[in-house]
Amino acid sequence: MPFMPPVPTSSRRFALAGIAMLCAPANGTALAQGAWPTRPVRFINSFPPGGPSDIIARSIAEVLQAQFKQPFVVDNKAGASGNIGTDYVAKSPADGYTVLIGIDTTVTVNPHIYKSLPFKPADLRPLVVVASSGLLIGVHPSTGFKTLQELVAAGRAQGVSFSSAGSGSPGHLSAQLFTEAAGIRINHIPYKGNTPAVTAVLAGEVTGGALATPGMLPYVKAGKITALAVTSRQRSRLAPDIPTVAEAGLKNLEQEVLYVAWMPAATPEQVVQTLQKGFADALGRPDVQGRLAGLDLFYEGLTGAAASKRLNDLSDHYARVIRSTGMKVD
Repeated sequence: MPFMPPVPTSSRRFALAGIAMLCAPANGTALAQGAWPTRPVRFINSFPPGGPSDIIARSIAEVLQAQFKQPFVVDNKAGASGNIGTDYVAKSPADGYTVLIGIDTTVTVNPHIYKSLPFKPADLRPLVVVASSGLLIGVHPSTGFKTLQELVAAGRAQGVSFSSAGSGSPGHLSAQLFTEAAGIRINHIPYKGNTPAVTAVLAGEVTGGALATPGMLPYVKAGKITALAVTSRQRSRLAPDIPTVAEAGLKNLEQEVLYVAWMPAATPEQVVQTLQKGFADALGRPDVQGRLAGLDLFYEGLTGAAASKRLNDLSDHYARVIRSTGMKVD
């Protein structure tokens, strides 16, 4: 074996220092990526406090705060059918510290009914489609309607009026779906939120409306509102005796609201995957599932390409309805 002279101590130190310098950037990057989160994460809810999206946001934030040992803070930035909160997140740094939680109509309906938006749907990427829910179609008892078909017949003959939680809301969209799918003449009257829209039905200010089930159901049980159908593909867990629109013979009126979390489009994939796992863990807890069931929400859990396809398909469907009916923001 040929003789190899010993490497001087100073040379060995120089070589080791060079290796450390070469490795440092890679190790530093890995540590930076793996360390998320190192400071508070904000969940921006694009609708007012107390609604389903707000309860979802707070339920998940509570679990993730315990899991990641960092504050997860819910900040409500409501207004303009979700556009204000959405714009805020779309313009936030894509660093994983700002998450949008709202409903699908912000990206599936608003781009088709607003002349201009301060953001583009492409500015965001869906983190997870959390859950879905239908709406409850209810009317004032003085109408005498007992079935969905009776409401449709009256709408075709002399027209009816529907309240909604505001222009561009799911209830507004439902009125347009009725018009497009069943040939009904509906006078849409927007209110500032789901509660005043339900109150309008309760007071007889409107014929009825397609509104969030939890807000309508107490009055249905009290006999103050007559429930005709739910718009979901399956019956409500809160009111299993109420038929679906498909069971009532009008499948084209099916409509579901999707509750979705988004992030800025350029958010690093590792952070996205970490949050997706955190959401899945939170949504798998019995206490969180109980809260969803209490809101009449069905777990979806769609991520990646499946989430994007679900939202894109809805956007295409609603765009056709909007063009057909001339739906617009009042």
